Amino acid sequence: MRVVGLTGGIATGKSTFAAALRARGVPVVDADALARAVVAPGTPALAEIARAFGPDVLDAAGALDRRKLGAIVFADAGARRRLEAITHPAIRAAMVDETARLARLGHDLVFYDAPLLFEVGLDAALDCVVVVWAPRDVQRARVVRRDGISPAEADARLAAQLPVDEKAARADLVVDNADEEDLGPKAERLLDDLRRGLGRRLPNAAPVRY
Repeated sequence: MRVVGLTGGIATGKSTFAAALRARGVPVVDADALARAVVAPGTPALAEIARAFGPDVLDAAGALDRRKLGAIVFADAGARRRLEAITHPAIRAAMVDETARLARLGHDLVFYDAPLLFEVGLDAALDCVVVVWAPRDVQRARVVRRDGISPAEADARLAAQLPVDEKAARADLVVDNADEEDLGPKAERLLDDLRRGLGRRLPNAAPVRY
């Protein structure tokens, strides 16, 4: 079983590429969904969060109040590190469990779709990383068209994320989606390469591009 990271930037087409992978029978796990599951009511991680940050970060039903917790951790780097020390091991354990489950079902590949893959250091735990890339001006135009916002608002959203060019430079495999072409053939080529053993690039080597 090979475990591959999948990430990109706003409006680069990561979700479209993930759909192309799923259409070819390859499981794509939503890392954000795992992150939500490990802090669901009744989980050890949620209990630890409540102990670390106080009961006020829970709502009346005992679920995590993300707005209240966010107000704490976004204003305090130390608090954010405490939260990550609780959640990251739980997320990694959930990934191990899900990978084992998929291996038992006979899958030889699994992709983890994680928008903040590099930002949270998840890349180190994976066999290799795929980035779906598009130029920044194309990202901006797509966001303006998709969300009906101004170019300045689109730029603000893009500035809040690690630039996709930087992600591509750190990737092992890069899917070029500048032209919004059908990503199916690229998904097939990439899957063939992975099954033939392509993975981590050598130090100082450029990523393989599709």
